[in-house]
Amino acid sequence: MSQQTFVFKKFSIHQHKSAHKVGTDAVLIGSWAEVSKANTILDIGTGTGIIALMMAQKSHAQIDAIDIEQGSAEQATENAEHSIWAERIKVYQKSLQDFSKEIDKKYDVIITNPPYFVDSSKAPDEERNHARHTDTLNFIDLITGAKKLLNDKGLFYIILPTKEAVDFKALAEKSNLYLVKLLRVKTKSTNDLEKRHIMLFRFIKEPLAEQILSIEHEGRHNYTEEYKKLTGDFYIHF
Repeated sequence: MSQQTFVFKKFSIHQHKSAHKVGTDAVLIGSWAEVSKANTILDIGTGTGIIALMMAQKSHAQIDAIDIEQGSAEQATENAEHSIWAERIKVYQKSLQDFSKEIDKKYDVIITNPPYFVDSSKAPDEERNHARHTDTLNFIDLITGAKKLLNDKGLFYIILPTKEAVDFKALAEKSNLYLVKLLRVKTKSTNDLEKRHIMLFRFIKEPLAEQILSIEHEGRHNYTEEYKKLTGDFYIHF
């Protein structure tokens, strides 16, 4: 498998044009999201299109995917067109802010692996900055856009580092989006440090359901059974 191509069980991802490369976060949230009953799905900040393709594999939904960067939008379009679900995925080169103003549509599921660096130093590559930093999509704009586009009983999935997740939850609940399901992700089973929070928000308050997932035992690539079970529909070596 070349560095520029990732082969999954039912699709391949080329990423030479996209600043937002394939990573564990996308596979985690795409694997965890429950979308089997969805008719319409929106993937915000699609990058290579990996999450949109995972959603297509897991559902019969029509999927819209947006990305502000030209390279990512082109890459996601090409990856979708070369998949068996090409007719169900449509990619737009749009910011969420513009997309939410222009489209009159409600989605059953909205999912995003968003930019989250706020104060960290930036790379010289402008497209990579857009993929990693919140300058072009801050949390307030993300919540505002999601609220406008999500139907009343819809599901909103997001993955963030732990600190940013706490901040996002507080902002979302001020806008009547309530955290109802949480997966706390640790890199190592022997480490108490949580690396990511994968969160499900709804307009409807429910008792919070929480789980913890460890990706690896001690030793590199010594994956836990829970991680292999979660991602096994996608990774070819599980």
